[in-house]
Amino acid sequence: MDRKKELKAEYKMMKPPMGIFMIGSKGSNKCYIEATPNLKATMNSAKFKLGAGNHPNKELQKEWKEFGEAHFMFEILEELQYDEDESKMDYSEDLALLQMIWEEKLAEKKMVFYKKRI
Repeated sequence: MDRKKELKAEYKMMKPPMGIFMIGSKGSNKCYIEATPNLKATMNSAKFKLGAGNHPNKELQKEWKEFGEAHFMFEILEELQYDEDESKMDYSEDLALLQMIWEEKLAEKKMVFYKKRI
C-alpha cells in the first residue's frame, strides 16, 4: 500500500516537457502552433482530434480531412525550461509570451497561420 502512495507522489512530482509545437502543412506554408504545459499529451491530443474530425481549428481540420495525415508534420519548436524556484507552478504567461515570439518568427519566414475560425 505504501508503494502505491509513493508512486502516486512521484507521478505528481514529474514535470512534463512544456513549450510550443507546430502542425505544418507539407504542401504549403500554412501552420498551426500551440503553446502547452505538456507537449507530449497536447500533441497526442491534437493528432487524435484531427483523426476523429474534432479539432477546434476548423480550417486545419478541413485540410486534414481533405489531404490526410501524411500531408502534415508535427514539430516541437521550443521547449520551455522550468525555473529552479520549485514554488513556481503557473507558466501560462511564459507560454503565452513564447507563442507570441514564435508567431512573429514564423510570420517573418512568410508562414501563414490556420485561421482560428471559419
